[in-house]
Amino acid sequence: MTRNEYDVIIIGGGIIGAATGYYLTKREQRVLLLEKQYLGSGSTGRCIGGIRAQFSTETTIKVAMESVELFRGMEDEFGFSVDWFPSGYLFLAYTEEKRQAFLKILGLQQSLGLDVRFVEPVDIRRRFNYININGVLGGTYCPTDGQADPFFVLKGYMLGMVKGGSNVKTHAEVVGIDHHRSDVFEVAIADGDKFYASKVLNAAGPCSKSIGEMVGIDLLAEPERHESLITEGIEFKAIPMIVDYRPDGCYFVQRTTGQIIGCYTPEVQIPGTDTGSTFEFLTEMPRRIIRLIPALESVAILRQWAGSYTITPDGNPIVDKTDIQGYYVSTAMCGHGFMLGPALGKLMANFMIDDSWPYDMSEFAYKRNYQRDTEVLG
Repeated sequence: MTRNEYDVIIIGGGIIGAATGYYLTKREQRVLLLEKQYLGSGSTGRCIGGIRAQFSTETTIKVAMESVELFRGMEDEFGFSVDWFPSGYLFLAYTEEKRQAFLKILGLQQSLGLDVRFVEPVDIRRRFNYININGVLGGTYCPTDGQADPFFVLKGYMLGMVKGGSNVKTHAEVVGIDHHRSDVFEVAIADGDKFYASKVLNAAGPCSKSIGEMVGIDLLAEPERHESLITEGIEFKAIPMIVDYRPDGCYFVQRTTGQIIGCYTPEVQIPGTDTGSTFEFLTEMPRRIIRLIPALESVAILRQWAGSYTITPDGNPIVDKTDIQGYYVSTAMCGHGFMLGPALGKLMANFMIDDSWPYDMSEFAYKRNYQRDTEVLG
C-alpha cells in the first residue's frame, strides 16, 4: 500500500466521519479522513451538544441508547473529559394531542429499556421549581439523557485515529471521485492530490448531496439553516434540556459552565448552507426562554451563530451502502448527528467490514420509502 492508498476514505470531518474513522481504525483499517475546512466546521461544531434517547421509533431509540453509553465511557476511552453530564431532557406538552402522543411513544421507549417517565405539571413544579408551568399538561423526562462538548469528542476520535495509524487531512476539499476501476475509487482534492481506496464513506453532512452527485447518486438530503445562542455563565442549577413543542417554542439547556445554550426551529425553513445570523433570532429566542424560566431575564447573551441541519423527507438519517460497490453514506442526521454519531460511527464501521447490522436498520436505508408515517421527536 503506497502513501496515497488506503482501505477507506471518509469525506467529512464532523462527528459522523470522525466516529466512523475511529472505529474503522480500531478494526485495523487504514483510513484517510478528508475535511474541506477544519474539523467540526460543518454541523458538529455548531450544535448545542444535547444527547438524548427519547425518540419515537425503535431503531433510533436503540442507536441513541447505545450512543449514550458510549458518551458515558469517553473519559475512560480517550483519557480526558468530554464534559459529559447527564442533565436530562424534559419534553413539555401544551395540547392534549401532544400529551397523548408522548404517552403513546413512552410505551415503546420503556419497552426498550429506556429510563423515561411521564411527569404531571405538579411533578415538574416540584422538581424544577424555576419553570413556568402555565398551560403545561405534562411531559416526559429522561434523567439519563445529557450533554457533552462536541470539540472534545472530535478531539478524542481524531487523536485515536492518528494513534492507530490512520490519517486526517483538513483543508482538503474533495473536487472529484472517479470510479474508473470497479474495485478502486480515486478521490481528488482541490490542491491536486489524489487518493485511492476500495471503500468510500460520504459523511459530508450539508455537502453530502454534492458529494453523492460526484458518483451519480442523488441523495434526498437538503441542508437548512438553524440559529443558536449562548449566554454568560450563571449559578449551575443543572437545568435540563427543556423542549417546548409549541409552534413558537424552543429548546435549551444549562451547560456545566453555567451558560444557557439553545435554539428553535423556525416555522419557515431557510434552505441552504448560509450561516448568517439574524436580529429576529437574537430577540425572539430570549423571549421564548424567559417565558419558560422568567428568572433568566437578566442573563446576558454572549454570542449567536448558525449552522445546518441536513434534512430528509421522513426525518430519518441515511446510513447504508449504495448501489455502487464500496460507496457508503452516513448523512442527513436531521439535527441529531452529534447525539447519534458515536453509535452510528461504530455501527457503520462494523457494517463496512462485516456487511451486517446487529439489528434492523431499514429505517435508515438508502433505498426506502421516505414518506413520513409516524411522528418524529425532532
